Amino acid sequence: MTQHLMGRRIPRGVGSPGSGPLLAGATAALLGLAVTGVPVLVLWVLTATGHDSAADAARLVGVLWLLGHGGPLTRGGAAPLSLTPLLLTLLNAVLLRCAAARAAVAAQPRTGPVPALLCAGYLLVALPVAIACTAGGGGLRAEPLPDLLAVALLGYAAALWGVRSAGGFVAPAPAGPGRLAAARRRLPAGCPGAVRAAVTAGLLILLAGGALLFGVAALLRTDTTDPAVRALAGGSVPAALGVLLTCLLLVPNAVLWAGAYALGPGFLLGTDTVVAPGRVQHGALPDFPLLALAPGTASGWQLLVLLVPVLAGTAAAGLLGRAAAWGGGRRAGAASAYQAEPGEDPADRAEPGRPWGPVATALAGLATAVAAGALVALAGWLAGGAVGGGRMARLGPSFACGTVAAGWFAVLAVPGALVVRWWLLRRAAPAAAVWDEVAALGASVLGGPVLPGPVLGGPALGGPGPVGRGPAALVPVGLALGEPAAARADVTGPGLDGAQLDSAQLDGEELDSADLDAEDLDGRSWAASRSRSALAARWTALRLRPGRGRSQGPG
Repeated sequence: MTQHLMGRRIPRGVGSPGSGPLLAGATAALLGLAVTGVPVLVLWVLTATGHDSAADAARLVGVLWLLGHGGPLTRGGAAPLSLTPLLLTLLNAVLLRCAAARAAVAAQPRTGPVPALLCAGYLLVALPVAIACTAGGGGLRAEPLPDLLAVALLGYAAALWGVRSAGGFVAPAPAGPGRLAAARRRLPAGCPGAVRAAVTAGLLILLAGGALLFGVAALLRTDTTDPAVRALAGGSVPAALGVLLTCLLLVPNAVLWAGAYALGPGFLLGTDTVVAPGRVQHGALPDFPLLALAPGTASGWQLLVLLVPVLAGTAAAGLLGRAAAWGGGRRAGAASAYQAEPGEDPADRAEPGRPWGPVATALAGLATAVAAGALVALAGWLAGGAVGGGRMARLGPSFACGTVAAGWFAVLAVPGALVVRWWLLRRAAPAAAVWDEVAALGASVLGGPVLPGPVLGGPALGGPGPVGRGPAALVPVGLALGEPAAARADVTGPGLDGAQLDSAQLDGEELDSADLDAEDLDGRSWAASRSRSALAARWTALRLRPGRGRSQGPG
């Protein structure tokens, strides 16, 4: 349609793998500028005076967009401004991620140069914006080199995120059998995934706790925020909207500050100040609503917020302990001996792996603590900054937040994971005794030994399946003595017409001439087979298989 209306052909280079990422990066930058500029320009129209021009409003849009990437600005020619509004940062990162994902899909299978090309297209828009915002007079001014460096870092990281989410990024394998490759081979099964899950759960609880503290403070301290809004707005509705918009852009920063407060070290409201549970020390603050939410006095009740990191460390300990007891957790993708019933998760039928040792469990807890501490320190650094010179040169979470977070996780996750692992293995010990009884029972019924082997429905019975331990993993040696059809029978196939189990002693029950004509055993029909030994082995396995909380009767 476009070709027909314009009367000319679309250039062949547009949309190709070479030009697509460049255009996608430039488009993402322009979209970010548009989303940032619309509310700013609307407020400028509503509050414009004779001294403000459209160029000043456009320059304000540009400096805010650069500040959203973490680039520092100067105010009045000397005062620094480096407090990044993280809502703008998230917006730009999401736009870049979506653009990179679409470009990676279009460029597959050659996705290697996509992040660099997309970042280059993004910088093609950022460069003129940074140059145009250097002449700001007495207002905000950009610093081209640091600002472009911040834009490049965010652009490349978000582009990698997008390409990876599209399935086009594969981490390079370590070259040769080096120490790193050897160390990775020594890791217990499922250890990296379990550590990632524990770190994610702990950090999400910290974020949720910070969001809860911020919400409660915003609801209970309206008597301090309302005067600040009125003082800044001066009775003007558009000015009040501008103040509220600024507060909205800084809400993620405030949540991270509240999370730092819950950790214990607290946050800074200027140099030589601290706001922490049970300790408040700060001077006069600027009239800004979010700063007015900070507590003015210390109280013993404030120590209750320390329950947030306790819950985070406990959650990480529970996940690590369960993974250690299950040998990396229940493998959701493992094959099961039976089909899942309606409403049942197939992962619950997966066989557990080999349990980790105590040393491996403790090392996984320490790795969780180090990773969580590093991420908390990074988030605190991103959420802080300067809003001026002198005393206001440092605002945001304390520098000690990362170290304290690592300490919380180390103290709680390491012993907690060991305790959870011990408890789960202790509960599994009686089940191991049941498995031995099942083996002895099978030997008495079949007249031969019963050995641990592939899961029913696995290689021994003509289908794929993992090797595991448990009732469903018992393969009787006497099964080979039955009819050839028994070895090929599909346990999950349709059922058993007229099979007779005469006087078979199964689990202490006499089944004299039991007629199982067209009976549905455990919700499944069986393939026609009259081999007494094969049926007895399958019956025993079905009655006490893992994942079942009840014994199955003959009817």
